[in-house]
Amino acid sequence: MEYDRCGFVDAVESLAKTAGVEVPREERRPEQDRQIRLREQCFSLLEEAGDFYRKQLREHPRRDQAVKYLQQRGLSGQIAQAYGLGFAPPGWDNLLVKLGHNEQRIALLAETGLLVERSEENRRYDRFRHRIMFPIRDLRGRTIGFGGRVLGDDKPKYLNSPETPVFHKGRELYGLYEARKYGKNIESLIVVEGYMDVIALAQYGMFNAVATLGTACGEAHLELAFKQVSEVIFCFDGDRAGRDAARRALLNALPTMKDGRQIRFLFLADGQDPDSLVRQIGRERFEQQLQHALPLEDFLFDVAADGINLNSMDGRARFSKQAAPLIHKLPEGVFRSLMMDNLAKRTGLSLEQLQQFTDVPDALIPAEPAPRDNVRDAPSTPPPKAAPTPGPADDYGDIPELYAENDAEPPAYLHDEIPVDAGAAAQITEQPYLAPPIRSRTALSPARQALILLLEFPALLQQCEPTLNIETAPEHDDDLRQLLTLVTYLRKRPNAEFYNIMGFWAGVHGPESCQKLCQNNASQLFSSLKNLAGYDALKDLNACFKELNRQAERRRNREELQSLTAKGLANLDSQERQRYLQLIQQS
Repeated sequence: MEYDRCGFVDAVESLAKTAGVEVPREERRPEQDRQIRLREQCFSLLEEAGDFYRKQLREHPRRDQAVKYLQQRGLSGQIAQAYGLGFAPPGWDNLLVKLGHNEQRIALLAETGLLVERSEENRRYDRFRHRIMFPIRDLRGRTIGFGGRVLGDDKPKYLNSPETPVFHKGRELYGLYEARKYGKNIESLIVVEGYMDVIALAQYGMFNAVATLGTACGEAHLELAFKQVSEVIFCFDGDRAGRDAARRALLNALPTMKDGRQIRFLFLADGQDPDSLVRQIGRERFEQQLQHALPLEDFLFDVAADGINLNSMDGRARFSKQAAPLIHKLPEGVFRSLMMDNLAKRTGLSLEQLQQFTDVPDALIPAEPAPRDNVRDAPSTPPPKAAPTPGPADDYGDIPELYAENDAEPPAYLHDEIPVDAGAAAQITEQPYLAPPIRSRTALSPARQALILLLEFPALLQQCEPTLNIETAPEHDDDLRQLLTLVTYLRKRPNAEFYNIMGFWAGVHGPESCQKLCQNNASQLFSSLKNLAGYDALKDLNACFKELNRQAERRRNREELQSLTAKGLANLDSQERQRYLQLIQQS
C-alpha cells in the first residue's frame, strides 16, 4: 500500500495477481458476483480495444493524417508508445466488426461506452471515429476508458468515454499511472487541462503532469493526487476562463488542505498553454516558473480582495466577509489557524468577529463552464470514402515495446531532456532524440545574439565590458530595440531572473510580445553552445556589445556626414570642414 500508494483491496489483488493465486473472499450475494464479473469483462474488452487502436496507428492505410498530427505536435515515437496512443480510423463500425463477435460482446462494447446504440433507430456504431486515441488508465495500469481528439471537422473536438462500471471521470486523473511508472521520485503533480499538455510535458522529461477528464478538479481528484504527493500545482491560462477555473479549483481544494499539504497556482500568459510554453522556453525555465507559482494562501486572499479597496474601512469589512468563509472551509489544524491569524492582521478584526462569517458569497463562486466533451456524440452524415493512401514508411511503423512488465525499469531515454525546438515539431523517430549540429553563429545578428545571451544569463550585464552605448534603435531594427529595453530593465533590476523578465515584458508589451521574446530564447544555437566545455558566454556578449557600439558609431557618422553635406561645402566653417574630411576618410 505504501509503495504503490493504493488502497488495501487493490494492494491485495495486485499481490495475488503477481503470485498467481486467487484472493479468498467472503461469501457474496449473486448481484455482487455479477458486478465483479462485469468489471473484469470490461477491463479485458477495453484492453483489446486499446490494442486495436494502437495497431491502427501503426498499420492502417489512412494512418498518415494521425501520424502527421502527432509529428506537428512534436511527439516522439517513444512517448506515443509510453502513453499508448492509438488511432480510431474513419468509418462507423471498425471496432464493432473487430470485437463484436456475438451479441454478448456487442452488449459489452455498449457497456464500456465504445459502442453507441440507438434503439429507436435500430442502429449501432462506434463512438470513436477518425480520432487520435488516448487510453485512460487507473493506478494499476488497466485501461478504463478513452479520450479521442478529432482529426476532421466533426464535433466535439475532444470526446471522452461516458460513465461506465469501471470509469468515473470525477474520480480519475489522466496521466497519473504514467507519472507513477516513469516519474523519478515525483514530489509534486502538475494539474493541466488536456491530454496533449500532459504528453508534451512528458516529452520534455516532466512525467508528473496529470489532467482531469472534461470536468473541474474536484475533491475526489485532489484526494487521489494527495495519496501520491504532498504538493499539487494547478497550471491555468491567464485569461478569464482560466481565472474562473482556478477559482473553482480553489473552492474544491480548501476542504482537502490537511496540514502538510500544499497547493499552488501558475497562470500562463493569455493564449499560452503548457504544451506551447515548454516548447518555447524549455524544461528548465518551465520548472523555474513552477517554483514561483502562487501559493494557495496568497491566491485565496487575492480572490477575496478582487475589486476591493483595502485602504478603506468598508473595503476591509467586505474583504473579511469574502475571505473568512473560504478559510472556514479548511480542515481544522495549524494551517487554518495561521490563515485566520493572517486575516485578523490584515483587517484589524478579532478572531471572534471573523468566526461569524461562514457563508461563501455567491460572487466568489464562478458559474460552471460548458462541458468540454460531449459523450453523446450524435450521428452525423457518414464521411465520404477516400482512396486509401499509404502512411509514412518510417513513422510508427515498427515501434518496439517499451516495457515487458508493469514493474520493468523504463528506458533511460524517457527521462532525457529534449532540446528546445523553437516552434518546429520534432520528427517522430524510433531512436532517442539527437540534438542537431551547431549552426554557424553568423545566422544571428549581434543584437539577437546579445538578447538571447542576456535572457539566458541576465547577471552577465553587470560584468560586461564595454557597456552598450546606444540610446535609440533604427525603426526597422526590432532586435536592437528589444535588446535596449531589456538592458534598461536589467540595469534597474540587476538581480532579475528569467521569470521576472517575462512578467515585466508581458505587463509592459503584452502577451504576444512576450511570446516572441520566448521564441528568441528557444534558439537551439545557444542551448547547444552553453553545454560545450569551455564555452565563455561573457566573451560572446562582450563581442556582441563591441560590434553593436561600432555599428552605432557608423550610423552616427553617416547621419553627421549627411547633415554637413546638406549644408553645402561653401557654407561650412573651418571646424566643420575638418570634421567633414575626417568623416569622408572613415566612410
